[in-house]
Amino acid sequence: MKRRGFIKQSALAGASLAAIGGLSSCRLDELGIVKLTILHTNDVHSRIDPFPITDSKYPGLGGFARRAEMVKQVRFEEKNVLLLDSGDIFQGTPYFNYYGGELEFKLMSEMGYDAATFGNHDFDNGIEGLTKQLPHAKFPFINSNYELSDTPLSETTLKNKVFDKNGMRIGVFGLGIDLEGLVNPKLYGKIRYTDPIAEANKQASFLKNEEKCDLVICLSHLGYDYNLEKYNFDANRICDKHVAENSQNVDIILGGHTHTFLDQPQYFINKKGQNVMVCQVGWAGIKLGRIDLQLDRVSGLFGSAYIAPKVS
Repeated sequence: MKRRGFIKQSALAGASLAAIGGLSSCRLDELGIVKLTILHTNDVHSRIDPFPITDSKYPGLGGFARRAEMVKQVRFEEKNVLLLDSGDIFQGTPYFNYYGGELEFKLMSEMGYDAATFGNHDFDNGIEGLTKQLPHAKFPFINSNYELSDTPLSETTLKNKVFDKNGMRIGVFGLGIDLEGLVNPKLYGKIRYTDPIAEANKQASFLKNEEKCDLVICLSHLGYDYNLEKYNFDANRICDKHVAENSQNVDIILGGHTHTFLDQPQYFINKKGQNVMVCQVGWAGIKLGRIDLQLDRVSGLFGSAYIAPKVS
């Protein structure tokens, strides 16, 4: 794949996608074009039901049921779909207090999530509490920069995963935030945080060069950008911007933690002078992110169109 063609001209790529949008999957296959739709969420925080209609900021928004219908509709319209989550599935409503995460995992499994990564609040019932609920998750958890060898999570957590969608290979890895200062040490126990930038480069190189992935996605719970005024008290913490600028072979970062509503992706230049797309859709399942991609097998070039996140 010629990486320089990926997400370089979003407007042109969007026009191209619009032009081919009416063609059937069989016809696209004949033309050597593979379409991929990525749907993503982050920081859902146990928001099973919508916000009350009386809520001052998000009246009637969020909730699993409507998001499930949106995902179902996209899967009806598109042949190749990935549904991913960037962490903090737990904590925020009495559903978590009572069921301990069982309901969240069961509903995500019914919705057909393909993978998720850990957020800091996913450890609010400790490693044991999280491990107890994992059998209800019929999708893998992926984390690459937590050393888990002395914990029960080592047996179930993946470093990375490759998905094959009609011959397009998509590599996914995950990055978690430093739990120190965010989570009681008794809850995360022997989990050891390692440098996310070094791990991003290691995983992305493996996925791109060894696994021959056409696309590499990072599921990140590091936070978007701590240099923004809202977060500048923590400006030295590694964030998605740092990973994008100091990495190679990472194409897309789907972020979480800072509850940042990005209605358009942000682009950062990596160590090779190439664009990295960074996306995040706020919190509480208020919006569902969507990225449409196409791979032209003849030229080896990607095109992309970012669809503004839809209110769920």
